Amino acid sequence: MDAYRTAYVYVRNTFAGTLKETDFGYSLLYDSEYLKNPAASCISLTLPLREEEYTSKTLFAFFDGLIPEGWLLTLVSHNWKLNLTDRFGLLLAACKDPIGNVSIREDKE
Repeated sequence: MDAYRTAYVYVRNTFAGTLKETDFGYSLLYDSEYLKNPAASCISLTLPLREEEYTSKTLFAFFDGLIPEGWLLTLVSHNWKLNLTDRFGLLLAACKDPIGNVSIREDKE
């Protein structure tokens, strides 16, 4: 399944997995090396650690919840020229350093 866009998910600045926007919706796959780490923690309680890929027709609620709201959402949308309905684009633009231990990056570091 080809991805339109890919986001790299980090937990406590450690690469944890890949979130993809596809023809069929969205997918999340934990990194195999991350899963081997005894200190690894899940991205969200709704997305526990597992080797199998998660799929959803809509953006996973946890990731949608990282996107800012209100005036900050308007600011992000305006500055990056993103449509408010482009949730994946907003996630990539606004969630590089959110509150909490999960961050989203456009490039794997």
